[in-house]
Amino acid sequence: MNAVVVTDVAIIGGGLVGSSAALALRRMGFSVVLLDKGFCGAQASGVNYGGVRRQGRPPEQIPLSQRAHAIWPRLREVIGTDGEFIRSGHLKLARTEAEMASLEAYAARVSRHDLGLELIGHNGLRERFPWIADDVVGASLCAGDGHANPRIVSAAFAHAARMSGAQVLENTPVLHVEKVSDTFHMQASGGAEIRSRFLINSAGAWAGAFAEAFGEPVPLKRIYPSMIVTEPLPLFMSVNIGAEGGGVYARQVERGNCIVGGVRGEPLDDPDFSRPTGSGALTIMNRAARLFPTLQKAHAIRFWSGTEGEMDDRNPIIGPSRTTSGLFHAFGFSGAGFQIAPGVGEVLAELVRDGESSTSLDSFSIDRFTRADQARTRVL
Repeated sequence: MNAVVVTDVAIIGGGLVGSSAALALRRMGFSVVLLDKGFCGAQASGVNYGGVRRQGRPPEQIPLSQRAHAIWPRLREVIGTDGEFIRSGHLKLARTEAEMASLEAYAARVSRHDLGLELIGHNGLRERFPWIADDVVGASLCAGDGHANPRIVSAAFAHAARMSGAQVLENTPVLHVEKVSDTFHMQASGGAEIRSRFLINSAGAWAGAFAEAFGEPVPLKRIYPSMIVTEPLPLFMSVNIGAEGGGVYARQVERGNCIVGGVRGEPLDDPDFSRPTGSGALTIMNRAARLFPTLQKAHAIRFWSGTEGEMDDRNPIIGPSRTTSGLFHAFGFSGAGFQIAPGVGEVLAELVRDGESSTSLDSFSIDRFTRADQARTRVL
């Protein structure tokens, strides 16, 4: 590509956030160029655990999560596939009395958000979920949550964006970006040059460099969540499972395979890539087998890890740049972006069209770290 491409909106990063934003913008009538340094959905969006949960999120994320919650049952209408989405419910386990107290406190804290949380004691848990270990103290159930296949969903959003008229450029890393007068100028590999009125930075773990290019450095670091898939087993796990305090999560798909996570892989010499570790696989399978005795003799048949961006406060950055008009950021989802991503795409499209969103983004501002540093300086 040698010609200069002129578009309304350029999006850096073809993960689920960037692809869903591209689709929403096309449906609003904007021209869109979506660029990814590899294949769309091949990083965190496509290799994550696949949990579609609202439960356990910080209260400030729940309005956005609720917005996305309304999209998931309509996936076939939106992107042409249901992405193996199942509204199974999300059950968060308490292994100790302290963890149960934490679940109770969380339920009280988010009660106004209408998540429909149900607290379940030990006896109720044994009666309704007999495949869970007997020593688990209790749980919290969010019946409206579920799980989906990230490999299908992420690719399908990118495909739907392309079919709606977005120009999708894969294996096209952005080499340089700047704003000249009222236009963003981008140079990408292969000689691609893009000019746009608006720019969305949804580059995941690689987004920090683009934010810094516009004078907005942030404490973005990389994490490498790691997953395990078991052999197909008779269906027994009826809900998407998590544990208060972390350490293990699991779900079972209709084919019978269980997906188990809770540890992290290790980066390779090129930190863009990572791999699971043998010790991590043993650790997480042992944790899972203690909670779910059916897994005690299960064979693990596949392992993987991916690269994700994490913020210090574990909240993403979503919203307008504070230095550059027409620039919007959406990254740093800290391992919990899969469920909310379709809602984030809609929000980004609203920001481009209207300059504001109907969903509050106050907690996700990119300048919150600068403001915190300034407050600390004043105290000192």
